[in-house]
Amino acid sequence: MADARLDRQLRIPGWNQSALGEARVGVVGDADRLASLFVLSAAALGVNNLVLLAPGADGPLLELARRVNPELRLAALEGFYIHPILDDLFTGADVLVDLSRYGLANKLVLERARQQDIPVIRAFGYERDEEQGLRVFSYRRGREWQELEEMVWPVNLPADHVDDGILDMIGAGLALEATTDVLMRGRVSEAIVRFRRPRLKGTQREVRACVVGAGALGNFVGLGLVYGGVRDITFMDPDTVDVTNLNRQVLLAGGVGRSKAEVLSQRLNGWFGARARPQTVSFHRGTDISPYEVVFDCVDNFATRIVLSEKCRDEGKVLVSGGSGIEAGQVVVYDPARGGGTPAEILGLYARSDGEEVAAPEGARAACASRPEPSVIMVNQIIAGLMVDAWRRLADGQEPENIFYDAR
Repeated sequence: MADARLDRQLRIPGWNQSALGEARVGVVGDADRLASLFVLSAAALGVNNLVLLAPGADGPLLELARRVNPELRLAALEGFYIHPILDDLFTGADVLVDLSRYGLANKLVLERARQQDIPVIRAFGYERDEEQGLRVFSYRRGREWQELEEMVWPVNLPADHVDDGILDMIGAGLALEATTDVLMRGRVSEAIVRFRRPRLKGTQREVRACVVGAGALGNFVGLGLVYGGVRDITFMDPDTVDVTNLNRQVLLAGGVGRSKAEVLSQRLNGWFGARARPQTVSFHRGTDISPYEVVFDCVDNFATRIVLSEKCRDEGKVLVSGGSGIEAGQVVVYDPARGGGTPAEILGLYARSDGEEVAAPEGARAACASRPEPSVIMVNQIIAGLMVDAWRRLADGQEPENIFYDAR
């Protein structure tokens, strides 16, 4: 069953699943969602041995982690990393993932890593002046200490801090990408990964969102929308949950054989107070999008994405289009108020569709099992987070840029 669940990533050339399954990963967190999102995604990836030290955790996310990976051995301990006596918790760790936001923990993790030559992945979100963003940094003994200074939180002891679930999603995905690189390839990135944008004004209003596709991108777009305060969401997807989906479609754990749109809606409604509605249909030219203010394109075929572009252009709807591969993805935003090209035009989808059918007939099953391309969780999580962030930037009066992401 484990091999079936992980089938999509086992197809990736050079993939070393045993390096992930046998590794021991220590995670230091704070009282927010970042560490819980990391644990969930790591469990879905097949990391089986995790130690989490954090003063709090998101119960539903950790429950999902255990459901999506029955082999998971998770020791979740409540507390702050404020004394070297706690070092023993991480004995035998192959990598330390520091997601905390107080300087004492950062220094203790770096000192342990320096003494025992253990790699560290450091990720955190921040808010400063008129800027919000996140940073991800990999460390191994020998790296210049001048660089480390900007990665140590300026306040030594735990304190209140701004938390943003959408940035946490992106940060957890980037941190897991770096962790996977360390465990499978022994490669520690020399770059500091930065994502930053102007601070949001924080004004919110009720909107109705439509998410077309309830797969990997759709899962995380739905979660991000709920984190961003959107409750009225419609998910369109004719497909049912297959066991091979569960290495990345984490909110569908326990739903094999059921409708993706229905399982996803139920999870978001029951755990996060959303008002999500499923539509177990394919998107086509006659689909009514008039009730929605924004449409999220989370589908995996060019022809349907072309129809989404044309429908949103013709009906004056905002379209946020996302695409993901093994190591790369993109976010393209179409805002009718600003004009410009649609995602289909910008991405050259007309030339690439090659006469593909626009959508399967109503009720037909187009399961991922029939098109077993390699796929992994991290890029989907990152791109989905960037999609939702692009929408809220637009709703906030900003002009989001199209983003082309490459994990390499």
